[in-house]
Amino acid sequence: MVYTKSKRQSPWIRRTVQIVFFVLIALGAVNHTLEEHGIVIPWISNASLHALCPFGGVVTLWQFLTTGTLVRQIHLSAVVLLGITGVLAVLFGPVFCGWICPFGSLQEWIGKVGKKLFGKRYNTLVPAKLDRVLSYLRYVVLGWAVYMTTVTGVLVFQPYDPYYALFNLWTGEVALTGYIALGLVVGLGLIIERPFCKYACPMGAVLGVSNLFRVFGIKRRESSCINCKLCDKACPMNIEVSGKGRILDHRCISCGECTSDRACPVIKTVEWKLPGGAA
Repeated sequence: MVYTKSKRQSPWIRRTVQIVFFVLIALGAVNHTLEEHGIVIPWISNASLHALCPFGGVVTLWQFLTTGTLVRQIHLSAVVLLGITGVLAVLFGPVFCGWICPFGSLQEWIGKVGKKLFGKRYNTLVPAKLDRVLSYLRYVVLGWAVYMTTVTGVLVFQPYDPYYALFNLWTGEVALTGYIALGLVVGLGLIIERPFCKYACPMGAVLGVSNLFRVFGIKRRESSCINCKLCDKACPMNIEVSGKGRILDHRCISCGECTSDRACPVIKTVEWKLPGGAA
């Protein structure tokens, strides 16, 4: 059998999307602070960070459905964003995590530094079995955050949220625990790819479930696979793509780095497919 190497596609589209959303969220956070001093950057959102994060919609959804009210600090826009993110997840899986989330993008950029520092050892220091077990911790975080927020009516995750800490560094509103969490993520990001996404992100836990039923999933064609395992090495979430047919793993972030357009050397072997597509 003759194998034809696929022509590599530049990752510029995903990189551009990541940069655009990072800049928009950063400018929005700055603009929200400036508004308090009577200054507003034109054409840039001045909403609070809670209004721009779909996880706010998760923690307030039960209260919104039962009473029509929102948890304090949560805006209706967060519920709307949750709906949009949910639709995207049903269609394409957790693309919010792999393409849009600015904190996920930051960890990815930190990882590039880590790869230069540690080379092949980067993202391999945690044993595979332990890594899989630790990935379920984010569901514990999700359950705790939703339950406690529902009971108290307060965003209990905020003091520990490194995402909130990052975009509020200059406000004086960040708890010490937030600074510690941000420091840990940055430090761990030098040896582990996307550590917060893997082990602690409650929004990632929610969206990870969509991998079980999303319309467009990632499939590996076993008949043309040469078992080079380059797809495994490319996956930032340590998923063993080479041992699966269709990727149903809750850790997948739909980044597409494992596909034949990026990592797999054989054309049309690892690619986006409809559920009924040929494997």
